[in-house]
Amino acid sequence: MEREQLRGVVIISLPPPGDPNKGKTLTAFTISNNHDHLQQEPAAAAVTTVPSYPESQSPAAVRLSLLRLRAKRAVAAVLGLSLLLFSIWACLFAEDPVQLLRGQEEDGRSRYSSILLPLFSKPRAQEVAGGGGPFRPLVTGVKLAKVSVTNSSAVIPIRGNLLPDGQYYTSVFVGNPPRPYFLDIDTGSDLTWIQCDAPCVSCTKGPHPWYKPSKGKIVQPEDHLCQEIQHNQNQWSCDSCHQCDYEVAYADHSSSMGVLARDEMQLMMSNGDKSKVNFVFGCAYDQRGQFLNTPAKTDGILGLSSAKVSLNSQLANQGIINDVVGHCISGGANDGGYMFFGDDFVPRWGMTWVPTQNGLTNFYSTQVQKVGYGSKQISIGQKGGNAYLTVFDSGSTYSFFPNEIYSSLINSFDYHSHGLISDNSDPLLPVCWQDSSLRSIGDVKQFFEPLILHFVKRWRILPTTFTILPDDYLVINSKGNICLGILDGSEVHDGATIILGDISLRGRLVVYDNVQQKIGWARSDCFKPQKPRDFPFFF
Repeated sequence: MEREQLRGVVIISLPPPGDPNKGKTLTAFTISNNHDHLQQEPAAAAVTTVPSYPESQSPAAVRLSLLRLRAKRAVAAVLGLSLLLFSIWACLFAEDPVQLLRGQEEDGRSRYSSILLPLFSKPRAQEVAGGGGPFRPLVTGVKLAKVSVTNSSAVIPIRGNLLPDGQYYTSVFVGNPPRPYFLDIDTGSDLTWIQCDAPCVSCTKGPHPWYKPSKGKIVQPEDHLCQEIQHNQNQWSCDSCHQCDYEVAYADHSSSMGVLARDEMQLMMSNGDKSKVNFVFGCAYDQRGQFLNTPAKTDGILGLSSAKVSLNSQLANQGIINDVVGHCISGGANDGGYMFFGDDFVPRWGMTWVPTQNGLTNFYSTQVQKVGYGSKQISIGQKGGNAYLTVFDSGSTYSFFPNEIYSSLINSFDYHSHGLISDNSDPLLPVCWQDSSLRSIGDVKQFFEPLILHFVKRWRILPTTFTILPDDYLVINSKGNICLGILDGSEVHDGATIILGDISLRGRLVVYDNVQQKIGWARSDCFKPQKPRDFPFFF
């Protein structure tokens, strides 16, 4: 008779008599009869420990122990799920996770470095009209604070008054030998231009001698950047000309006219290297409009739009940086800030991002679906339910809202009940209030609500908002009145665009990413830039 095969066996070992808490051990084996002899194979994952309890424990105590064990496992599961959900949230609302795997060179450095520049604001002075940017603001300023720049990563102390002056500039070094020029930072302008003696027809005297180009520095008409800027300005190119002429017109009917020049710019990279690059800029010899009425303490404008002729685009096209530019303007009573080119100082976590609106313009624009004042909704898109085009413009001192939003906002203010008296005597800021006890914005900001811009939802599910606190839209004018720093935008652009100027961008790091076509922001004291961490603090 053939011997019956044994297919499996389970061995149970009891705990030692003196220590029953060690539990029982279960071991499973499979045994096959191959070629008339037994072969023993351990089963995969077949060892299990079953808790055992002393005989003195009651069944109730055993159940209590099991309940405690299950509770601990439940808590661990909740913590793990929370961590997972937070990671998903960070990926959705902060940067794309793929950016954590940024390409590196063999020496461990990223392919591109970044350029870091300090920002300065003009000290307070008598208010006059003027400013920079395609949405020309109303600004003030007469005297410059004396500053010194040591290197790109140094903390630069800034002194002076922030508002209502509101014009920010940085220092660039152009020529050989390099000479400094103070330029207003303007994310709404394409072309960088400097006051120039070529010779000068109508110019204001800036803080530095006018730039004087040599004949070899003048850009020829066949240059691709000349053709680009003349195409954007709807100008016909001149094949017989020996220079590239340009004219930039602004919304307040100001203008700058000149020729394009190419010269060296000296830059300090974030890795400590000094770099000299050739860049094209406007040699401006004829200024009109508000440029002539403003006490000019800057030498021109630093164009930072997404156009090919902007400084950041030129640096990116030369392989010096990624086409990313950011600025951080200090809020409250503080002054100054910093700006940078490249992505070394872009946080990987904690940023709110919205996609840029593709269009015919080079503005950094996106779409806002609705606007709220506190818990009250004051506007839902334009007629037909379309979203409002919204432009981030560091060249504008104040913010501008379409008339319907502007009117609804003013009607929402409950200033009578708080003892504020209306005062419309300021020609630049038409909505103001008197208060005999007013000393600072902090004295009255509790009487006002935050403004909340609701952007078009991502994937039609996730909301994204930009909150403008009372500190970010109220200013104190030269008469000591509290004024609304948001103006009627009926005559700006197409009259239906929201423009966020410096007053609403303060206290934030704002990043314009032309590589991934998005705009991001995060609250910051703007004290100094920080290299981003690869992971959140708890990893």
